[in-house]
Amino acid sequence: MRKLAQLVGLAVLSAVLPAAWAAADVSGDWKGSFDFQDTSVELTFHFIADGNALTGSVEGLPTTPAEIHDGKIDGNNITFWLNTDYEGTQYRLVYNGSVSEDGGAIAFTFGTDSGDWSAELTASRVQVTTPPEHVNAPLGDIKRYAGDGDGAFKTGHYRDLFAEAGHTPEETKAKIEKAFQQLFHGDGQEERIYFETGANENGTLAYITDWANNDARTEGMSYGMMIAVELNKKREFDAIWNWAHTYMLITDPKNPSVGYFAWSMNTDGTPRATGPAPDGEEYFAMALYFAAHRWGNGKGIYNYQAEADKILRGMRHHPVLTGEGPFRIHVDDPPFVMPDHPWPSPNNRRMEAEAKASGRPWPPAYFRFPRGPQKETIGPMVDEDHCMIKFIPNLPGGTTDASYHMPAFYELWARWGPEEDRAFWAKAADVSRWLFAEVTGPETGLTPDQSNFDGTMVTGRDEEPMPFAADSWRSVSNWSVDYSWWHKDSEERVLSDRIQKFLYGQGIGTFVNRYTVDGKPLSDQHSPGMVATTAVGSLAATNGPISKAFVDALWNVPVPSGERRYYDGMLYLMSMLHASGEFRIIEKPAASR
Repeated sequence: MRKLAQLVGLAVLSAVLPAAWAAADVSGDWKGSFDFQDTSVELTFHFIADGNALTGSVEGLPTTPAEIHDGKIDGNNITFWLNTDYEGTQYRLVYNGSVSEDGGAIAFTFGTDSGDWSAELTASRVQVTTPPEHVNAPLGDIKRYAGDGDGAFKTGHYRDLFAEAGHTPEETKAKIEKAFQQLFHGDGQEERIYFETGANENGTLAYITDWANNDARTEGMSYGMMIAVELNKKREFDAIWNWAHTYMLITDPKNPSVGYFAWSMNTDGTPRATGPAPDGEEYFAMALYFAAHRWGNGKGIYNYQAEADKILRGMRHHPVLTGEGPFRIHVDDPPFVMPDHPWPSPNNRRMEAEAKASGRPWPPAYFRFPRGPQKETIGPMVDEDHCMIKFIPNLPGGTTDASYHMPAFYELWARWGPEEDRAFWAKAADVSRWLFAEVTGPETGLTPDQSNFDGTMVTGRDEEPMPFAADSWRSVSNWSVDYSWWHKDSEERVLSDRIQKFLYGQGIGTFVNRYTVDGKPLSDQHSPGMVATTAVGSLAATNGPISKAFVDALWNVPVPSGERRYYDGMLYLMSMLHASGEFRIIEKPAASR
């Protein structure tokens, strides 16, 4: 037992103070150590207090992290037990702790449940320092681009990069249809991401799933709708919109995100989140306008124009609301509390196996979600002073994400959207063009996952500048489609040349999917979705060997399948439509203009 004591890691503490203040106060990380035969043994406690219940884990024991069981908070006292293995034998260690009056320390007595070994230690709260909130510089003078430009909106001509590379329209059409059938109606285990789930009073219900993460996201749902309307697949469009409107639309007035769509849901329609992500709303609105023009407006949720107008008004005019969670999506739902463990999914199972194989603790700190009461203030999805989309609509403060900026869409909203907001969206398009040039790496053309509204960098959990990662793959497609449709800003050609030159130099078949903005690789994986979006860059890039090489690379990419087929597959299919000139502005019929 003495050997056990030397390695043992102690108690997971949970301080209790009076009522809700106590529970909220003990949540977080604590560290303490005890001496055994002149050896200091350090333990780290990760606590989550929820009323009188305590959950979490302890690091530093032979089994690390060790999960806390039966954690209770009673006044200033906390108790729990955990299991740890030592030399093939499992032991139960019981902890009793007392929280100091100032809430900054917990004195523990802990030992085996048999009572043949015990120890004492005092754990102190790990102080987390929050950097001062960034104060954004004013927007300043932004170059404005009046009129309709000289792109496809004006000319009606959409470049077909595949035809330019020698492929016939029939070949391209067959390739796109094959991709659609595989991703929407292929094998359910390895190919499909579209699943129909019965019907309600509005008709068929269907979701698009992120297979690797085992959820449905507004990102993928709205992408699915956009693909469906571009390919004239009304059944699939309506079924996805019906599922999103039924399960994702937040209707509980006590939730400050009411009127928005919850960004992540389980595929059974229960929540994984109770707040939105603006990129989903953006694609929902654009797809609905296109649907109104392609198929005409129906009744109820299928009055596409009215639904798109509603989303756009909410994005800019959502009232500033504050509420205390846990929140609901719908009035009759149970309150949603995040789990005390990662969601079950192929991705999380893979990461757990990798962590255990390398001796790293699992789950990592970013999977420890707050579970007690907490206030949230939610406002519009745009920052009015800087005329740009936000990463999330939480207040105060906020950041933006270059891959959320879609000036090609904003130009259309400046013509088709609610009249009171058209001038805003016209300016937002020009601001997005400025932001692309402001945040991209000067040698790489890579954009960070987030930046401040004034274009300055945002640091992540590791206190390093935000890298170019999965969100960022989309930025090159966004500015290149803007160039194709509107042809207003010549700087977009410079940006496409820059990112294609950098990635070509990294190896067109081997460049990785994550970098620092200045070009340091942060991954060893090569992703077809990133190949696809970078190929869309050829709509804006200078014609030449490099831009053609990316078009060829996209043509030769197999339709994504397997666990990671969701994001790669959605980006692949949309990129095939863009590169073929078949992702088009669907305008109002001439008689109704």
